[in-house]
Amino acid sequence: MAVVYLGLGSNIDAEKNLRLAVGELRRLFGELTVSPVYRSTALGFSGPDFLNLVVALATDVGPLDVIGQIERIHEMAGRTRGPDKYSSRPLDIDLLLYGDTVDPEPPLRLPRSDILAHSFVLQPLADIAPGLVHPLTGREIAEHWREFDADSHPLTRVDLIL
Repeated sequence: MAVVYLGLGSNIDAEKNLRLAVGELRRLFGELTVSPVYRSTALGFSGPDFLNLVVALATDVGPLDVIGQIERIHEMAGRTRGPDKYSSRPLDIDLLLYGDTVDPEPPLRLPRSDILAHSFVLQPLADIAPGLVHPLTGREIAEHWREFDADSHPLTRVDLIL
């Protein structure tokens, strides 16, 4: 079984869409470890704040099949992909890590570079997996978070039950 980490975010009907996503992930994969939810400003464009979290799950399903399930959940939330990479969205689920897999080529791009680049990914990942070793750096996620400039993109913890 592989331990998989997914990053979830939304800034359109965020609470509803994150509940939908977590519910579907539980239905598909069973037990999840769910991080706290964080609010952050939109990055790269002007728009409503995002709510973000990270979930962990264990699965025998391959990474491409996990991506296929993610796309079906996106469709359920009404997500359509437009030309703008940075825009408001009802739901964004990213495959961050699939076990120790390192595959920089599309469609996998593992581990996802967002892990070390964005507070809204690194903080919730550090909350649920502080001792996890990043497969490229060989360093623990908690260490990366301690060294991260959290003021560069501040987060506010949100009480949201998923």
